[in-house]
Amino acid sequence: QVQLVESGGGLVQPGGSLRLSCVASGSIVSINTMGWYRQAPGKQRELVATITRGGRTNYADSVKGRFTISRDNAKNTVVLQMDSLKPEDTAVYYCYADHLFTKREYWGQGTQVTVSS
Repeated sequence: QVQLVESGGGLVQPGGSLRLSCVASGSIVSINTMGWYRQAPGKQRELVATITRGGRTNYADSVKGRFTISRDNAKNTVVLQMDSLKPEDTAVYYCYADHLFTKREYWGQGTQVTVSS
């Protein structure tokens, strides 16, 4: 089993920045990809960014050039640096991880990000 705990959400003005962190615990040696998804009210959950164990990244087109994902395998942590935030970035952000062999998915409890003036 893998447990994921997010932190760092909050309220920010348009154009501002936030930094989300997620710490993994449990069977961490089995983790391959980690990343972030988000879900806005009335919308489906969507990919924001992911990063593999080896450091290969993938971003949604809507966040490219504004968000940066990084990972510290020694600390079992994935970080999402969000800059130039827009109101449409408002959502609950979920940390994600998958199992190296079984591809089982793990999810955090979510953290609210609100971009508003």
